[in-house]
Amino acid sequence: MPSVDTLDGLLRAIAEFDIDHYEPAVEPAALDRARRSLDEAGLLLLGEVHGVRENPLVIFALMRLLGLTNLALEWPENLKPLLDAYLDDGSGLDHPLWWLGDGRVTAGHLAVLRKIEGLRVTLFDGGSLTDDWSQRDAAMAERVLAARAEPALVVAGNAHTLTSPTDLGMPMGACLAAARPGLESVRIDYGAGSFYNFEPRDVKGPSEEAGLRVAEDGLVVGLPAFGEATVPHLPFELLRERLGR
Repeated sequence: MPSVDTLDGLLRAIAEFDIDHYEPAVEPAALDRARRSLDEAGLLLLGEVHGVRENPLVIFALMRLLGLTNLALEWPENLKPLLDAYLDDGSGLDHPLWWLGDGRVTAGHLAVLRKIEGLRVTLFDGGSLTDDWSQRDAAMAERVLAARAEPALVVAGNAHTLTSPTDLGMPMGACLAAARPGLESVRIDYGAGSFYNFEPRDVKGPSEEAGLRVAEDGLVVGLPAFGEATVPHLPFELLRERLGR
């Protein structure tokens, strides 16, 4: 079930999401580097491909391994009071911003967040439309730092979590690394599978080594096989109507 378009369907997918059977292998050296990033920079980055079912399981595993309760997500910041309501009593999921369909929000994320005791969440996507990719990333970095919720795992699309400039411009990760020397970024290393980003998509990459490890280019979590997340997604015209645009 790659996408849902009703609240009942989403709540059912959240209830059915299995969070108890993912235990990644962990290299001690990789875990030490992740802890050092938290000790020295107060933050650890995690870069994902949106819409993969296993993404929230990786988040949950890292939070437990590192003893974290602070989590920052690349979700619209306007969703924060609604997320608080959801975490408190299960309400708040009818707002159209939950239903954009780009794979950032999934049933798995919503299931996992309710399992982390003492969780404090920062949402750092400002939602403003801009053609300046670097400007958006700089603003996201500013929101992460302004939250003063540390030590924290900071999760975003993998183009945003790189700690040096790229062809796209200056990523959020590079902005954070400039402010916080010692910052590390963990990349989810995907093998072959499917994901949902506005529509089902396939990746036929090589099978990667599973678990958290040190690679030549930094820290990675390998997912040799993965599947489509269940993503709340409403048609564009209906979203525009509900958002009043």
